[in-house]
Amino acid sequence: MTDSLKTRVREKLLRQLAEDAPDDEHDDPRQISVAGDLDALDSVAEDDPLVEELAARYLVF
Repeated sequence: MTDSLKTRVREKLLRQLAEDAPDDEHDDPRQISVAGDLDALDSVAEDDPLVEELAARYLVF
């Protein structure tokens, strides 16, 4: 596997956002949380501890 952990976490978060059906009538707290985590992930370096924290939270190995 040549992808970095950050790349794999990012792909998982994007996949989760795409797979969740959008609810136009209600704010989905899970989607808001995933989107926030994706924003946070995009703002840190590859070696930032947040990458490992998010990998554990979303079960990315």
